Amino acid sequence: MVTEEVIVLGIESTAHTFGVGIASSKGEILSDIREIYKPDKGGIHPREAAEFFSKVAPRALTESLKEAGLKVRDLDGIAVALGPGLGPCLRVGASIARALSLKYGKPLIAVNHGVAHIEIGRLTARLYDPLVIYISGGNTLIAAFVEGCYRIFGETLDIALGNCIDVFAREIGLGFPGGRLVDELAERGRKYVELPYIVKGQDLS
Repeated sequence: MVTEEVIVLGIESTAHTFGVGIASSKGEILSDIREIYKPDKGGIHPREAAEFFSKVAPRALTESLKEAGLKVRDLDGIAVALGPGLGPCLRVGASIARALSLKYGKPLIAVNHGVAHIEIGRLTARLYDPLVIYISGGNTLIAAFVEGCYRIFGETLDIALGNCIDVFAREIGLGFPGGRLVDELAERGRKYVELPYIVKGQDLS
């Protein structure tokens, strides 16, 4: 049986990035436009990030459609990340997605930010039933799809690895985004520092 291709525009505004992407059900990424909020110092300031998103959203939306060679009427749906994330930032993405859905009569698809990370990786890598190690600013966990939903088999008991790296970067004065900067320094490192191995069952700390 041949299944008709579906094309969906997705809006991401959970933290420091406002993204508009268009993907097909075949796993093709037709466009991927990102605008990144960069604070002068410290971590993310949610209200400032939301103001930044409101300013860059029209441009990101226009560029995403242009890159894909599509118009809104060509889309089969509008997807938006509704969490987890920062409240003020999430509201910007949700408001824009709802407006597009109402104006053009397209289905509005609410997406869990974490599940979306896993699913886009599964789709593009064409993996049927993976065991997933999910590491981000807000999550560090091991999960798999069991009986219709994702089941978590182990997770951090305190701070997520991405958040830990960002905090470390700020403490040593590297700035933002810390993950990339720490990674660049690590590539040049030659001394390995042993740390305690802390695992509680399948969880970690």
